[in-house]
Amino acid sequence: MDSALFLLLALAHLALLVWGATLASQSGRAANLALPVVAALVYDNAVIAAGSLVGEGAMLEGLNAGRFWLHALLTPLLVVWAWDAVRRSDAAWAARPWARWSAVGLAPALAALELATVVVGLDLHVRDEHGALSYTAAHAGGPPPMVLVVAAALLAAGAVLWRRDAWPWLFAGALLMSLGSGVPIPLPTGAVTNAFEVLLLAAIIATTAHQKAPEPIRA
Repeated sequence: MDSALFLLLALAHLALLVWGATLASQSGRAANLALPVVAALVYDNAVIAAGSLVGEGAMLEGLNAGRFWLHALLTPLLVVWAWDAVRRSDAAWAARPWARWSAVGLAPALAALELATVVVGLDLHVRDEHGALSYTAAHAGGPPPMVLVVAAALLAAGAVLWRRDAWPWLFAGALLMSLGSGVPIPLPTGAVTNAFEVLLLAAIIATTAHQKAPEPIRA
């Protein structure tokens, strides 16, 4: 059952990627940094969906290792995206050089931290759960620091946009993602966390579309 669910999630992310691409020409470069993250999630869910077809072995293990590399390298881009979303809401402090360079500097630092603590020396073992075959970290614990910092940045940006633009959806998406990844949900599927990722990225792309409006609503 889960293979079909992960395929649906991959298609949902693909739809978000197409939507985001239609906005790209009218958005700044920082606003488009969410698109590589969405593309990585298309790959992530597609690899899990195809696992039972590929079969256990070196090929599937390599494809799954790619999931961890893409997560480490691309997810921190959302810190820069969050800063840019606040800047686009006309928050004066976000337009200052220190805010820009803090976000731009934090993203590669988080990527390096994730690579050093999670990806380098990654020990993968096979997992067959609800019909979905994949490889996962042998000693996976709670959310790594990189994920926590990115979630905090998105929550903070969402709170600012809620206050300044009467736009609660980014905050809601980030909050649901944080709760969904941190609180066990007793459902007979392993796709729950990935489903919350769809909600988060939908909120992010919707926020990019909202901020293109010529006259944003102010609180």
